[in-house]
Amino acid sequence: MLRLLAGLSVPASGEIRFGDRLVARAGWGLPPEQRDIGMVFQDYALWPHMSVAQNVAFPLRMRGVSRSERERRVSEALARVGLNGFAERKPSGLSGGQQQRVALARAIVAAPRVLLFDEPLSNLDSELRESLCGEMSRLLRQLGITALYVTHDRREAELLADQIVYLSAGRVAAVRAVTPTSGEVA
Repeated sequence: MLRLLAGLSVPASGEIRFGDRLVARAGWGLPPEQRDIGMVFQDYALWPHMSVAQNVAFPLRMRGVSRSERERRVSEALARVGLNGFAERKPSGLSGGQQQRVALARAIVAAPRVLLFDEPLSNLDSELRESLCGEMSRLLRQLGITALYVTHDRREAELLADQIVYLSAGRVAAVRAVTPTSGEVA
């Protein structure tokens, strides 16, 4: 599902819309860079040879944003995720939680309409995962960005979601149910 929404795959049938905007239909799709999305991957996908600031600035560079505007927005994004003072560090010198925050800053820096999360907290211990869930929830509400968060962790879903969709065998099994109503979606 995330591959289809991100534009990494094209649907065989149906349509994908972000609001009123058609982004894909059977056999066709806008490329990822034209979808106005941000994505946080399970492994964070940070470039090890780039500094934190360079990693966060990457989507802005790809959009041709001026250097001064990039610097301003990177600084703002790092502040939002609590990483002031980390701009010149390399990802290898960061903890898992800090790397996750860098990936989140990179995802929000271009002010996307939609954020896609592919189990971004699964590599973290449960205490840090719960803490970061709370921070991410506050940040997403503050920014007003629609997010699709894929997880196998029910607690994460409950902490982050306004609406929970349970999938079973690739199909919607339940919607808005914090507690599954059948063994199939438990």
